[in-house]
Formats: sequence, structure tokens, C-alpha cells
Amino acid sequence: MNNDSTGKPIITSDPWSKLRTFTDARIALGRCGTSLPVKESLEFKLAHARARDAVLVPADMVSLANQLELQGYSTIQLESSVVDRMEYLVRPDKGRLLSETSSIALQHHGQRNFDIGITVCDGLSGPAIHENAYEGVSGFLECVAKTELRVAPVCLVTNGRVAIGDEIGHLLGCKMMILLVGERPGLSSSNSLGAYITYEPKPGITDEARNCISNIRTGGMSIAEGVRKITYLVESGLALGKTGVELKDKMSSSYLPLQGLIPSL
Repeated sequence: MNNDSTGKPIITSDPWSKLRTFTDARIALGRCGTSLPVKESLEFKLAHARARDAVLVPADMVSLANQLELQGYSTIQLESSVVDRMEYLVRPDKGRLLSETSSIALQHHGQRNFDIGITVCDGLSGPAIHENAYEGVSGFLECVAKTELRVAPVCLVTNGRVAIGDEIGHLLGCKMMILLVGERPGLSSSNSLGAYITYEPKPGITDEARNCISNIRTGGMSIAEGVRKITYLVESGLALGKTGVELKDKMSSSYLPLQGLIPSL
């Protein structure tokens, strides 16, 4: 029923409602009397539930490892120093450090001194990993395969935060670290993947030394465009010898991934 007993519409539309075709943000929702319409109220509760699930449902790193290894990519499964998900949420400092077991495993890894390291962390969104990580990692590695860059095994970290990539990159001797992480979910995007690019990673460096790409997902920045942007920052960072505030994003619309690093035929 769309009208009341007098024939007037039950829902009072918002004059800005046309803007909703351009964004998933909750704007111009209209009203029913002095309250939100029931449909909008229920959709808000559903979005909130999805955001909570994104944080609490663990990412399936085993499946991601299997997918990558089926394509011929080596992986290493690691964990941060937190004991469980609840500690992860209240102790961000421990999420930035490898567990003793994982640290020892990397210290005894037979190979090091790579040009590029790739780390995938569940972060605050398991769906971001399930929906975007495989395509992002494999897309980047397909670009790198055309170059002579040495790439470390893909490190998959449970209960990790961004800075844990610094320790991993340092232990493996990586010149550049790319860290993909599930971003803090919002009410319109519980599956966003973030990418952090850091030159010469090592424990103790701060966020001004990284470049960040955010909102990689269907409905945000496409994975293909995210991979293109990552390759641009990696290529530019290697040439400059720096990332972070000293590396500006000047990618042109005609940029082709890593073309400057492909050996001439």
C-alpha cells in the first residue's frame, strides 16, 4: 500500500533522491512521518549485520593458497602474534607483529633478496579477501612475469595488520612490499580491499613511507584498475628509490603495466 486513507503517499520522497543513482551512500532516504521508511530501516540493519560479519568471519587463507598454488605461485602461510580474533580487535599492536613461529619460519626460509614481496592480510574484512585477493594477486603476478623482477612467495597472514608487511619484507630481503588487506567495512562496502606499497620495508617505519590504494572491489575501483595502479606505483617507486609522500601518483590514462621493465626482444 503506497497511499494512506486520504490518498496521500505514505512515503515522503526526498528532493535529492536522484543523486542516489550516483552513490551507494545513504542519502536522500525519504521519510514516513517523522521516521525512516521501513524498507530503508531494514536495509540499514542488513548492512550493519554484513559489516559485523565481515570483521568476525575469518578469511579462508587455505583456499586462497590452494588457488594460487594451482596456478604455479608459491605461498607461505603465516600468523600474527595475537591469539584469537577478539585479541586482534583490541590489540592492534600485536596484529602488526609476526608470531614467534612465523618469524622463525621466515628467518629460515631458503631464499631472500627479492625485488618484490606480496603479502595478503585478512585485516578487518574476510569478504574482501574472498572476493578480490586471488584476482588481485594473480593479475599482478601475470604482469610481473613479463619482467626479470624476482618475486618472493606470496605470504598469507591471519589476523594481520598493515605494518606486519614491514617485518615480512625485511626478513625476506624484499626491495618493495605490496600488502593487500581487508579494509574496515562500511555500511555500503563490507568487501573493500586496500593495497599498501612500501619501498625497503623494515620494522619501525611509519605510514608516510607508503602509498595506499583503497576501495578495490566491484562497485569501487575495479580489480583490473587496482592492479594497474599498483604496478604503476611499484615501477615508479623502484625507479625513484622511494614510496610514500615523495612518490606522487601521476599515472596517465595510457599507462601499460611495467612496460618500462620488460626486456627488449
